[in-house]
Amino acid sequence: MAGWNADTAAGPSGPGSVTLVEGRSFCISAANGDIQPKLPHGVFVEDTRILSCWHVLINGASLEPLGAKTQEPYRALFIGRVPRPDGYADSPLIVERLREVGAGIMERIIVRNYSPFSAECVLTLHVEADFADLFEVKEARIQRRWEESREVAGKSLIIRAAWQDVQKGVVVAADGADITSEELVYAFSIPPHGQWSTALSVTAFSGGTGSAACFIRADEGELSPRDRRRQEWVSKIPELRISNPSIERTLRRSYDDLGALRIQDPDHPNRIVVAAGAPWFMTLFGRDSLWASLMALPVDPSLAFGTIQTLADRQGQVTDGMSEEEPGKILHEVRFGVSSGLALGGKPTYFGSVDATPLFVALFGEVCRWGFASEAIAGLLPHVDRALDWIRQYGDKDGDGFVEYSRLNAHGLINQGWKDSWDGINFADGTIAQPPIALCEVQAYVYGAYLGRSWIAHQAGDLDLAAEYRELGARLKKQFNERFWLPHRGYYAIALDGDKRPVDACASNMGQCLMFGIVDNDKAALVADQLMSPEMFSGWGVRTLASNMGAYNPASYHNGSVWPHDNAIIATGLLRYGFIEQAQRIATALFEAAEYSGGRLPELFCGFGRDQFDEPVPYPTACSPQAWAATTPIQLVKSLMGYHVDVLQGGVWLDPVLPRSYGELHLTNAPLANGRITIDISDSTAAVQGLPEGIILHRGTRPRVTDLVEKVKGQR
Repeated sequence: MAGWNADTAAGPSGPGSVTLVEGRSFCISAANGDIQPKLPHGVFVEDTRILSCWHVLINGASLEPLGAKTQEPYRALFIGRVPRPDGYADSPLIVERLREVGAGIMERIIVRNYSPFSAECVLTLHVEADFADLFEVKEARIQRRWEESREVAGKSLIIRAAWQDVQKGVVVAADGADITSEELVYAFSIPPHGQWSTALSVTAFSGGTGSAACFIRADEGELSPRDRRRQEWVSKIPELRISNPSIERTLRRSYDDLGALRIQDPDHPNRIVVAAGAPWFMTLFGRDSLWASLMALPVDPSLAFGTIQTLADRQGQVTDGMSEEEPGKILHEVRFGVSSGLALGGKPTYFGSVDATPLFVALFGEVCRWGFASEAIAGLLPHVDRALDWIRQYGDKDGDGFVEYSRLNAHGLINQGWKDSWDGINFADGTIAQPPIALCEVQAYVYGAYLGRSWIAHQAGDLDLAAEYRELGARLKKQFNERFWLPHRGYYAIALDGDKRPVDACASNMGQCLMFGIVDNDKAALVADQLMSPEMFSGWGVRTLASNMGAYNPASYHNGSVWPHDNAIIATGLLRYGFIEQAQRIATALFEAAEYSGGRLPELFCGFGRDQFDEPVPYPTACSPQAWAATTPIQLVKSLMGYHVDVLQGGVWLDPVLPRSYGELHLTNAPLANGRITIDISDSTAAVQGLPEGIILHRGTRPRVTDLVEKVKGQR
């Protein structure tokens, strides 16, 4: 995950914790619904914690959790009970808390009395707001101390806070409560077999004054703003039916999570991008948003286009050593409301990513092939060429033909590929590789960017430019296979270090190289064998690092864990080279893993073998939901469908290899160019209805860009 260093990770949020997410807002709480200030809990809006404590007591006792269910990504129902004062086990008082997150939270509390006697109750709610930066919470280093004031105004408690010249606040609306500056209190009597309920809302504001916007629905039949947003999303995306109910549930969960992770570009409200994930990355990230929107193309191509537009607007202009900005470079992350002393690079935008820039070009090529927003594509082409200029000038500072990274200041990320933990790149003996580091998968991304630009130039009739980038790609592929291949080990080095030595750890990174076609055909089978070996394949997926490597740790962030998105990319690459059975094993393992977490794949899970634990072992601080984990099931099914689109060639390609256990697949309302199509797959036979004029269905594998650019050579 972008921006995460394992040495500064937040501690676990506690057993049974629940995360809700909607846009740039999220809430983390305990299993009983309480927000506990000693844990990394809270309600966060635009990277600021607006609630640090939300603690319910009934008759002086905390609620005993019974269950919690996330109904939608932004709404959960918590069930608890009130401990009996007489020590008996079963309590007749059951509490339901229905919570929804948006620009704050709303919560409806219902207390039910299952006793034949009336119950006298006092409900006390303790509220605190520390307005801590997200990084302060994540890294457990609260630095700022706000000057706080509390005011009771009618039916609301208003908490204001000031730090230097910044003013923030929250309004807690609590109709019917006895409100003091310290707490909210409800005193009530519940008749036998009766119930009592109340509703509260919390809304943030900036500046000296503020008022609460009500989150409570007027009645049960009215949709909340979050429900309306979700309904609009569902109406635009494909409807999927697949015979295997477990896989269908996982795909539907992916759709829901992806919908909740959509955020607006604040400068262009109609432009939607994908946030990286909850809880700590609910903002735009270069690498994460690019990968997620690339994998989500069959569901909503507008996410990819919005991501490209937003990143293009923020493309590097100058050279800045602190933020690591360089001309043409694509950003790593954007933060809102975070103090400069805490944000990476000391500014709201940080550019310390080596792979976002080539991925930006690669995604642009895919958007062109899908035929989306073709009228606006031409306006983005200069940004693509500036990104390619960065690759060749700043990305390859020593001119050896490879793109490498070395952080430009002591406060930036040490590692700047997707394995960005401080110890993520190491030799087979466990020694940490020293920068500048040229990652193997980054060279593959660059190769894909070169070939994609060659094909776009060819389509535009610029055969000279097409030839230039074709030749750059061919040269890079030759160099890559000469320098990164380790013949005595039978796999590719994860990287070259600062002395240009191959970093010889057996890692999953080489699997991503398959997807972009940079791997020589005579080496692909050996790579596939390594990836599916017992040392690499845990039974739940391909590990990030082989179990016989010196730095292997199954419970580490990047040195032996299993990342679903990494596996989806690897499976796509295996299919590219014809390794169908291996790709099916990976996909099926991930879908089976999702069954143990309610159909939702987490950011990562531990790399313990399936023979050791018969269910995936959770990684304690994994993000969930998380963007590229949410899009992993989509990418897996798309790849197994053999589903490729190239409007420039006037075709849709389907070459399905879905395992028999998946059953039949029926997809309607699938976006394609300016239309919608229906796809049916049964017994590896595909049919398509509703193809736009000029688009032809091809049953078989789409010609690769590497094949297409040969046409350029032949036409010169």
